[in-house]
Amino acid sequence: MNLNALKVDPEFQGKIPPLTFEELNQLEANILRDGRIINPIIVWEELIVDGHNRFTIAKKHPEIPFTVHEKEFANRYEAIIWICKNQLGRRNLTPEQKSYLIGKQYEAEKHADFNRGNQYTSSKKSGCYQNGNSQKLNRTCERIASENGIGRNTVIRAEQFAKGVDAAEEAVPGTRQKVLSGEVKPTAAEIASVARAPPEERPALVAAICKAKEPKPLKPPAPKQKTPPAVAAPLPDASTSDEEAPDEESTSTPAPPESTFPQRVNESLKIDRQQLLEIANNRYHVKQIANGAAMLCEVSGAANTMIRRWESVFRDYPDILTDAKNRSAVKRNIQKVKDYLQKLEDKI
Repeated sequence: MNLNALKVDPEFQGKIPPLTFEELNQLEANILRDGRIINPIIVWEELIVDGHNRFTIAKKHPEIPFTVHEKEFANRYEAIIWICKNQLGRRNLTPEQKSYLIGKQYEAEKHADFNRGNQYTSSKKSGCYQNGNSQKLNRTCERIASENGIGRNTVIRAEQFAKGVDAAEEAVPGTRQKVLSGEVKPTAAEIASVARAPPEERPALVAAICKAKEPKPLKPPAPKQKTPPAVAAPLPDASTSDEEAPDEESTSTPAPPESTFPQRVNESLKIDRQQLLEIANNRYHVKQIANGAAMLCEVSGAANTMIRRWESVFRDYPDILTDAKNRSAVKRNIQKVKDYLQKLEDKI
C-alpha cells in the first residue's frame, strides 16, 4: 500500500500514549540500524490504528521499506476497543494512561453492545430490551475489570475520568497529554467534573485545575505530644512555634519540683527533659522502607508483563514467526534474555 494513501485519524491517535522524545529517537535509531521497519503499520479502511510513530519515521525516511497489515472491524467502536486493549497489553503505562484506556474501552464497548442489539424493538418490548441491555453492560464492565485486575467500580470511574480528559482536551487542546503524562496531576474527581460543566465554563475550569500548585514550605516535624503522666514534667507549651521549641529551656519556664525529677549526681535537669522528649517521640515509628522480599512482586510482574507482551505481538503479527529475517531478530532477543538470565543465575 502506498504510504500517501494512509491516513491518521485524530480519534484513533488520541487513544495511543505518545512516546517520549528519547523513546522516539531510540525507535528511529533502531529502524535505521535494521534497515527496515520490522513491525507492520496496522490499518483499517486506510486509517492507521497502530504504528503512528512508525508511519512518521517512514515518511521521514522514504527509502526504508515497511509493511502494512489490514484488519477488519465492524465499526469505529470495534476499532477503538482493539486499540485500547492492544495498548493496555503492550506498553508501560502511567496510572493516568491506563485509567484513560480502560475508560475509553468501556465506553466503546457499551456503544458496540448497543449497536449489536436490536435498535428497532417495538415499544411493547422495549422494557425487556432495556433490562437485557443493562445486564449485558454489567457483564461487559465485570469482564473489563477482570481483564485488568481491578474492581467494576474502578472501571466506571475510569470511564468518567476518560470523559473528563476528552472534555478538557476539547476545551483546551494539549490538556490530554499534560494529564496523561503526569505533567499536571489533578485528581480524578477534578477531571471528571469538566465533562459535567457547561461547555462555556470548561476552559476556565481546566485552567484552574491545571494551574501549577505552589509547593508547601517544608516545616521541621514537630514532636507529637500526649498528656504526660502526673509524675512527669510537662512538655514544651503546645502554643510555642517550631522556631521556639528547641531543646533549650525557656528562661520564663519555671523549673519543675525536685520531687518530680529525681536527679542523678552531676546530671542537669535539661538532660531529664531531653530524655522525656525522646521517650515521647520514640512512641511513633517511621514507616519501614520496602526490602528485597517485599519487592519480589516487581520481579514477578516484570516477567509476566514480558510474556504477555510477547504473546500479544506474536498473536497480532504472525509474520514475525514465519518470515526468516523476523525469526532471526526474535532469536537474537531470545538469546539476549537467555544471556541475562544465565548471568543472574550465576550470581545466585
